[in-house]
Amino acid sequence: MLKRAIYLFIALVLPLLSFGNDDTHKLFVKGNDYYAKAQYKEALNTYHKILDEGYQSSVVYFNMGNANYKLDDIPSALLYYEKARKLNPGDDDINFNIRFANLKTTDKIDAVPEFFLARWWRTFILSFSIETLSILSIVLMLVGSALLILYFFADAVLVKKASFYAAISLFFLGLLTVFVAGRQLNYFEDHREAIVFSSSVNVKSGPGERLNTLFIIHEGTKVNALETSNGWEKVRLANGNEGWIKATDVREI
Repeated sequence: MLKRAIYLFIALVLPLLSFGNDDTHKLFVKGNDYYAKAQYKEALNTYHKILDEGYQSSVVYFNMGNANYKLDDIPSALLYYEKARKLNPGDDDINFNIRFANLKTTDKIDAVPEFFLARWWRTFILSFSIETLSILSIVLMLVGSALLILYFFADAVLVKKASFYAAISLFFLGLLTVFVAGRQLNYFEDHREAIVFSSSVNVKSGPGERLNTLFIIHEGTKVNALETSNGWEKVRLANGNEGWIKATDVREI
């Protein structure tokens, strides 16, 4: 339980530190300059240096997706768009670019219809970025604490009542944002996803080359990774079809 709480705290606070290092910010600006000059490979190399420094940012991943798209590397573009989405799932630009890039993939797979309450809940918890939730939770807790202090020191009964109930409400909303952040983290932990990078992949009935081929998928297709066995990955498509592919054929998001 304590380990989980620490992990959640890191996930909430770490985004606030993004680009806190001046050198990292300079790299980001340099990468953007390369991109603006259509030097996409140089831009990617610069963005990779930011990742090598240990920083994660939806903006960096999004720009890397754009650079790869310009280079017509659709699997890599989708990989980095999806990485950006994990950090900022409610961003309209990220979600639009994912849909747009998917138009260039071979496989057009219809998702299994989802029960409306499950769809509503998923949409709700993925409407905000971890960064937004972290800032919001901190602000709510700080303002709630200030109102609680006011409650203890105020003389007027009306002020004491108003500050007390307002503080309780803000504390509740602050805890709600932390809860939503936790549900979002759980969602991405429970949904290990990957992008196919091989041009054509035979999906087998089991973890073995000689087993029956169930169907074929192509580069750029997103799959849910279910389990790993001896260099093979059991995957599920959006339409519910399952099978085994070589682990080297995909890169995890």
